[in-house]
Amino acid sequence: MYASLWSVLPGPAWVRVLILVVLVAVVLAVCVFVVFPWLNTFINVTDVTVE
Repeated sequence: MYASLWSVLPGPAWVRVLILVVLVAVVLAVCVFVVFPWLNTFINVTDVTVE
């Protein structure tokens, strides 16, 4: 899977690495700002199990 992704990306190796870093940053930002707040509505954080 990673080899096919690497071969699809354009440019020399440093451009490919830069594109992958940007893609990882975008995925993490979507998780932090969209996915995790959405999941927080389903999780009750007021239930404490440690006294």
